[in-house]
Amino acid sequence: MRFRRLLNYFGQLSLAWNASRAELIAAGLTEKLADAVVQKRAGLDPAGISPALNKKAIQTLTWEDGDYPRYLKEIDQPPPVLYYRGSILPEDDLAVGIVGTRNVTAYGKQLTRDTATYLAANGVTIVSGLARGVDAIAHQTAVEQGGRTLAVLGSGVDVIYPPEHRALAESIIAHGALISDYPPGTQPDGVNFPPRNRIISGLSRGTVVIEAGESSGALITAKFSIDQGREVFAAPGSVLSPMSRGTNNLLAAGAIPLTSPTVILKCLNISQARPPKSETKPALDVEEARILRALGQDTLHIDDLCGILGTSVEKLTAQLTMMELKGLVLRARGMEYSASQSWNSD
Repeated sequence: MRFRRLLNYFGQLSLAWNASRAELIAAGLTEKLADAVVQKRAGLDPAGISPALNKKAIQTLTWEDGDYPRYLKEIDQPPPVLYYRGSILPEDDLAVGIVGTRNVTAYGKQLTRDTATYLAANGVTIVSGLARGVDAIAHQTAVEQGGRTLAVLGSGVDVIYPPEHRALAESIIAHGALISDYPPGTQPDGVNFPPRNRIISGLSRGTVVIEAGESSGALITAKFSIDQGREVFAAPGSVLSPMSRGTNNLLAAGAIPLTSPTVILKCLNISQARPPKSETKPALDVEEARILRALGQDTLHIDDLCGILGTSVEKLTAQLTMMELKGLVLRARGMEYSASQSWNSD
């Protein structure tokens, strides 16, 4: 909003940069802020900023650039400057946000994978926030499907948070972009994340909330989406699950039920950009098929599964670890496992 005031008053920001303290105040800045601008700019060299960014492979887009994301520019408070690593392409106008809790359940993991797989296979860019849980699964699935994905950070694009997502961040750069309106070097801070959520929803035609507790940050993204006139989809969940209270509340308030990923394209009036890829399932060995039959549709603790199969915890743990890597099973809280819904034991 302050950028808008300066731009409206001076006509171009280069004039604002060189303006006197009195002129900055006349343009609408407070005395304290005008003093801060005058003090800060004395130690900055605008001509040196672009080369410094180039060394870090960081690119920028401003309101004035034709490549600035079209849907983001339509919101009430679009960022005046976007920093990004990777690429932002015209095809990213066809984007859907997928957000949710960090404490995702087995149900949420599977639904996130199914939704992101379907959207990526149909040429839709997945937008999320690189957080643990739903966000990371959505990004990773898009990458695995050869689709595009954009991650909006609550830090500078050169500061990856959480740190264990550095490898994922590199994959996202190769299949889309890391994006932030915070300058490079900005450290993650709790106050940074709610405002960045308006960018997630602003880049997206609609926002999908997979799982969310009653105070989840994903609900902030959903609110921004509503305020921006975009659709909100919410996954129905058990009334007994704390991770579904937020999504069930969204449904009660009028969100579109995510009964199938196909609902998203239909409600957003998006025709398939390309036919979904057919998936070939690798053959199961005898032990894998036996474990999947024992799981059935249930979520079982490893001790209970050992009792059913008559095997040791050590042996079963090794088998389940390999099956999890192959996408055959999902691990929930502790040592509870369920069969992936993409697979069956037949």
